[in-house]
Amino acid sequence: MGVSSPVSCSLSSSCQLQGQFDLNGMFKAGDVVLGGLFEVHYYSVLPSMSFASKPQQPSCKGFDILGFKQSQTMAFAIEEINRNSNLLPNVTLGYSLYDNCATLGVAFRAVLSLVSGRQEKVDQQCLGSPHVLAIVGDSISTHCIAISSVLGLYKVPMVSYFATCSCLSDQQRFPSFFRTIPSDAFQVRAMLQILKRFGWTWVGLLVSDDDYGLYAARSFHSDLAQSGGGCLAYSEVLPWGNDPTEFRRIVNVMKKSTAHVVIVFAHRNHILHLMEEVIKQNVTGLQWMASEAWTLSAILQTPHLMPYLGGTLGIAIRRGEIPGLREFLLRMRPEKDPDHSYGNSIVRQFWEDTFQCRFAPPSSDWVDAGGRLCTGQEDLRNVELSIFDVSDLRPDYNVYKAVYALAHALDDMLQCVPGRGPFSGHSCASLQRVEPWQLLYYLERVNFTTAFGDQVSFDENGDALPIYDVMNWLWLPDGSTKVQNVGVVRESASTGGELTLDEDRIFWNFESKKPPQSVCSESCPPGTRMARRKGKPVCCFDCILCSEGKISNQTDAMECTSCPEDFWSNPQRDHCVPKSMEFLSYHEPLGISLTTASLLGTLICSIVLGIFMYHRTTPMVRANNSELSFLLLLSLKLCFLCSLLFIGRPRLWTCQLRHAAFGISFVLCVSCILVKTMVVLAVFKASKPGGGASLKWFGAVQQRGTVLALTSIQAMICTAWLVSSSPVPYKNTQYHTDKIVYECAVGSKVGFAVLLGYIGLLAILSFMLAFLARNLPDNFNEAKLITFSMLIFCAVWVAFIPAYVNSPGNYADAVEVFAILASCFGLLVALFGPKCYIILLRPERNTKKAVMGRGTTKI
Repeated sequence: MGVSSPVSCSLSSSCQLQGQFDLNGMFKAGDVVLGGLFEVHYYSVLPSMSFASKPQQPSCKGFDILGFKQSQTMAFAIEEINRNSNLLPNVTLGYSLYDNCATLGVAFRAVLSLVSGRQEKVDQQCLGSPHVLAIVGDSISTHCIAISSVLGLYKVPMVSYFATCSCLSDQQRFPSFFRTIPSDAFQVRAMLQILKRFGWTWVGLLVSDDDYGLYAARSFHSDLAQSGGGCLAYSEVLPWGNDPTEFRRIVNVMKKSTAHVVIVFAHRNHILHLMEEVIKQNVTGLQWMASEAWTLSAILQTPHLMPYLGGTLGIAIRRGEIPGLREFLLRMRPEKDPDHSYGNSIVRQFWEDTFQCRFAPPSSDWVDAGGRLCTGQEDLRNVELSIFDVSDLRPDYNVYKAVYALAHALDDMLQCVPGRGPFSGHSCASLQRVEPWQLLYYLERVNFTTAFGDQVSFDENGDALPIYDVMNWLWLPDGSTKVQNVGVVRESASTGGELTLDEDRIFWNFESKKPPQSVCSESCPPGTRMARRKGKPVCCFDCILCSEGKISNQTDAMECTSCPEDFWSNPQRDHCVPKSMEFLSYHEPLGISLTTASLLGTLICSIVLGIFMYHRTTPMVRANNSELSFLLLLSLKLCFLCSLLFIGRPRLWTCQLRHAAFGISFVLCVSCILVKTMVVLAVFKASKPGGGASLKWFGAVQQRGTVLALTSIQAMICTAWLVSSSPVPYKNTQYHTDKIVYECAVGSKVGFAVLLGYIGLLAILSFMLAFLARNLPDNFNEAKLITFSMLIFCAVWVAFIPAYVNSPGNYADAVEVFAILASCFGLLVALFGPKCYIILLRPERNTKKAVMGRGTTKI
């Protein structure tokens, strides 16, 4: 019907409509009228613009029965509210519903008609309230952006039931816009939760070339980057209309990509054109994820598309129940409104489309073609239409909630107590002069629960509580299709995003009947780290084995972590293990060999001592200062035994005792040798005329005292060393990175040097004295034995120093033990070997005559 929109205001205080709009709609009078915008037709045909005559009005084509159902849901909700004595009592709601024909120009014409009214002339000033107090609609985001920009100037509330663009959450630009459907921002987050659930980190994104698709793409890029949960293999914009070249290019990109998951924010028309090319190129093996714009589109759920779209996961508007709606729809009659020229126009069009008839007067073409006339008495119960299926109400349920939100806001406004109101001077709104901005105040604060149990309220951005159903396209064996609910995703300030999925019910359109893998790179297992490929997204990486000493104990680790100081990485590099402890052990071959040598030396010393004790009255033992010989053998025995302190796990007492015992034992040994050398020289000197007085300084007491004094000095050195900086067990990690060398730190290096230096001093002094006595007569040949033994001793310890310094870890202890044993065996063999040979094997030489040099044989 024709409704005027452009308005002229004259000085005579009258308003005159300047033109007529041909709009499809329906109307019902009431105390308060609510407007509605619905897509009752798929598209409109625009007239040719010749600019030679006044252009014709656009004509709407392609009856959209689902859009019509949504308009009737609004009519039903208003009638239900009017019957409810608890909500808006004594107030009758009316409605003015228009068809937007899926065209922005038509939608704008409808909005102007809603706010300006239907009167052709108003004999008042061009002031006052709009014809409608609020508008339910539109279903298209682009329409809402344009319309809300105008309505927001006049604070006229607009509650959309299907516009999801996240841009509409901007209350600075759209201060009067609300919606009962979640924003695309939440839809994007819901998609990301599904991607995370199945581990899909490498996906493709297709969006429509409009505000709906482009804003969704912007949100998807932003949220995906913030979550760090994946990457886009490609992002393409689907063109409007059928552009075969562009669709062919896009499908080629999809075909070449390694991504197996495709997310599409677009409308069903885009999907139809896209699938034509997908079928041509036979692109299979893709997991499709649908936005709410086409999740429930029956036109796509056909047998020839299901081989490609079967198993699709989609986000759908929350399902609801509206008791009584089906009966209301079945009671529809075109004659219900007497104003056939306008009020029932969309009902008449539905009637004509359903029963394939025309109301009088029909067009001449229809009569010529033999078409029948509609009577208005046809029975809707005899036809099967999707409009009567109320088992899966989704956009319709959002329309229902939008109407009730406005009704509750209006009810709250009318319950205001004068003097306690929220407006200037604590005033309240009046039903007779209610303004849209007053209703807007209460709409922002509305909060109620539907009969289905869903809470309805709006946040600071005008968005409803976010909740979606997760749908799955089930391809049945008989070739039919069923869209089943497999989960729900909701979001709240307290819990954040919450996804609930029944994975066992999901149909996967793959041979494995399992979720596909869609990753650019396989996850890096524990023990490796991710190394990004140059020039590739962050999801494309190589897995690099952690270096020695570092581990990663989780998948997709960005960095390897170093093990603690006493730990090392295992071969798999996935956890730290205690480092192996290395020390000179009794259980390893080297330790066993040194221990055996030490015990053997101790045993030999004991045997020699036993021999000397047994033969102590013989001239050979008595002539060689038997007391010093016994003391020397005892000290050698201690030297052999002290080497055992260097073998085994270092402990505090062994670290402190090993060097002290070594130092004191060796000083005792060398002191005995030094005194024996001095005695040899004194005896030789005393054998000369006038030299007898020299022996009085080398009696038995003096010999013992000298040995004790020299040994006491070493004891004091060791005591000072232990008190000032005692050797302690030390875990050395400098030699090997994968194991600990457990050793004794010497503590004070000065103390250790003084200890060795004192031994060396005595050894050199003994060697020099023995060397001076080397030319004595043969009957005093022990000086030669001492010279030879001290030469061995000094050679061993001179070689020990560089070997010890350059030996790592437990080998340093082995070198020291070897030096101890070598020097001890050298002294034992050099000093006591010849004597034992005579005592045991050549007893004829063990006589006083032979020892005093009176025999023919020399010692």
